[in-house]
Amino acid sequence: MTTTVPLPEPSEQHLLGLTGQDPWRPDVLDGYEALDLVLPDAPPVDGEPKRVLVATLVRRSGPRLGRRAVLSIHGYNDYFFHTHLADLFGARGVDFYAIDLRRYGRSLREGQLPSYVGEVAHYFDDLDAALDVIRADHDDIAIAAHSTGGLTAALYVNARPGAVNALMLNSPWLDLHGTPWLTAFVAPMIDTLGRRKPTAAIPLPGNDFPTRSWHVSYGGEWDYNLDWKAPPPSPIHYGWLRAVVRGHEQIAKGLSIDVPVLVALSSRTNFSRIWSPKLRRADIVLDVNQIAKRAPLLGSNVTVVRIKDGMHDLGLSLPEVRARYFEALGTWMDAHWPSHDLVRDGDDPLAQGSDAGEGRA
Repeated sequence: MTTTVPLPEPSEQHLLGLTGQDPWRPDVLDGYEALDLVLPDAPPVDGEPKRVLVATLVRRSGPRLGRRAVLSIHGYNDYFFHTHLADLFGARGVDFYAIDLRRYGRSLREGQLPSYVGEVAHYFDDLDAALDVIRADHDDIAIAAHSTGGLTAALYVNARPGAVNALMLNSPWLDLHGTPWLTAFVAPMIDTLGRRKPTAAIPLPGNDFPTRSWHVSYGGEWDYNLDWKAPPPSPIHYGWLRAVVRGHEQIAKGLSIDVPVLVALSSRTNFSRIWSPKLRRADIVLDVNQIAKRAPLLGSNVTVVRIKDGMHDLGLSLPEVRARYFEALGTWMDAHWPSHDLVRDGDDPLAQGSDAGEGRA
């Protein structure tokens, strides 16, 4: 369960850990703790108050499980509430960490522009700070990232060879919708407007279909903070979209990621403008076939897995679909990021489910 109570504004001394006290504080999630990561080189954008920006690292309270860890990175208009993922990795002896990037979730402060960034590479400072903390206790680290977080993670791992040992992407946003000629037409306009009016909101139509798919108030399975993962249409700004498109252009040129990469996607996209429960069995955000075509450009060791009936966030899919995704994730980890510790049969939730194999689950 989450809470809508606002987080206290941390002092800069607390952010820098100079108080002599444990800088980890109880998190809004029971059984978890959070750490503010100061970002001294992250200036406010026009109209924001002049205060230090932070990212927030979250982990389960208690002793560490071992030397292996995974860092989870959320997508746009999102934050960490996925405790079932922490449970799944914990069952494998992997310590789970999650980051709320600057201006997201726990890291969003009053007066700041939610979700905004001017360049995807600006998030590299957030991830550097998080991994510096994680490396104090772990030397075998992977990243698991979703949607826009998947774009950020791919560019980060490409720019930081040796930073992690594996990369697991859940529906990563690697390309714009539409045909190549349409993208070629739209991208220069986004670039111009993103430079001239970076914080101006783009007038886009929206619907509440993602929220209907997931949130308990609409018959979904998940209870999360609607202030931190707001129902659409949440504002998209020209500068942010320009940053994303520039990231897509780097993907299109090809990356050289030096670790194994998993790209997991739904089996289909459904962009219907009329709500139906069928939308809970498709990606309603991205063109998954287009993403699958881009995936091999990430590096030389890329596995693409299609999950039948998966939602955009595969980890929030319907239970039987989620089980297939977790089985595929476990199979990939065994092959590409194996543990040296044996897990007894029946003890591993990641291995539960059926029908995974041959690159499709």
